[in-house]
Amino acid sequence: MSILAVNAGSSTLKFSIYPLQGGQVQSSVLTGSFEGLEPGGVPVLGWTFQGRQQTRQLTPGANSFGEALRSLGELLAGDPAIPAIDAIAHRVVHGGQDYSASVRVTEEVLTRLSRLTSMAPLHQPHNLQGIRAFQKAFPATPQVACFDTAYHATLTELDYSYALPQALTEQGVRRYGFHGLSYQYVMGVLQQRSARAGGRVLMAHLGNGASLCAAIEGRSCATTMGFSALEGLVMGTRGGSLDAGVLLYLLEQGWDHDRLQTMLYKQSGLLGVSGISADMRRLRLDGSAAAQRAIDLFTHRVVCESGALVACLGGLDVLSFSGGIGEHDVVLRAQVCERLAWMGVALDPALNQQASGDAVLAIHKPASRVQVWVVPTDEGRVAAQEAARLI
Repeated sequence: MSILAVNAGSSTLKFSIYPLQGGQVQSSVLTGSFEGLEPGGVPVLGWTFQGRQQTRQLTPGANSFGEALRSLGELLAGDPAIPAIDAIAHRVVHGGQDYSASVRVTEEVLTRLSRLTSMAPLHQPHNLQGIRAFQKAFPATPQVACFDTAYHATLTELDYSYALPQALTEQGVRRYGFHGLSYQYVMGVLQQRSARAGGRVLMAHLGNGASLCAAIEGRSCATTMGFSALEGLVMGTRGGSLDAGVLLYLLEQGWDHDRLQTMLYKQSGLLGVSGISADMRRLRLDGSAAAQRAIDLFTHRVVCESGALVACLGGLDVLSFSGGIGEHDVVLRAQVCERLAWMGVALDPALNQQASGDAVLAIHKPASRVQVWVVPTDEGRVAAQEAARLI
């Protein structure tokens, strides 16, 4: 048995195949992605199988997504060494109040999930478009929706409530948390590697989307993202937590919904502060004062929110870094750990320099009261395991 795990975005489609043995998902045997699926883009398929990296340019057209899935079907059927697919697991950002665990896709499920689009406009429409496209391309294959919000279903009412009228809370205006598939994977790895991971753990998923999650005994108890994927840390194009009075002020200045949404999701964060790029790597190379200002603000918010979540935990046993920035940015890890030294964090500079996102690595000094780990995340593997459990 094998599971195809997919993550559909606005212009990309990432996929991996995970075989199963004894009901447990093994490491992926094939990984790949489609780039350039946006209107007017040049779609390109790239994949790695049995150590060989290959690319194929597709014909541009109005239905680039459909063309991509047709090419994927040909790829899967064209090599007998590629295992047959028994189910398809989809990453879906928001499950809302209805779905606190993965679920097999039905038309009712898709209808309910489509109602959450305003809570995750950057992700939800593309996640659901991906599911419908795969249903059409692979009609006989079961489809499973796996939610980024599900890992945070253990938040208590105190943890998830906003101080708003109760009627709004009952309508679903509450904190949900995101990056749950990543946190579920990272927690599983930490618990395999460290006896202390059963205690108080702070996980930092830092990338174009960024958040922190505090967990006790493996379960989420606090996180920086809330009702939508806008709250919390500075991100690539999202600014994180914001005084709601700013939005009221902009409304008074004549801003409408669409302009606000574009600014909040696509024009803020590292891009908005620097005016240069949403990519941390490019900002590191730029060297300008504007680039450094964006980097400093990103780092500062990680430190500030870490202090708040550790207060919820009542102390800290393990700190982990994952995501594109967390796994690869040596300087950021060093600066965060230096400013958290009062908690008992003692980073080993040499080990930190070795960590590159290619392998799980402990990067703390032997005497550190807090263990520090770099854990390359694998959301697809968690989604595949969830699909295997259901199917």
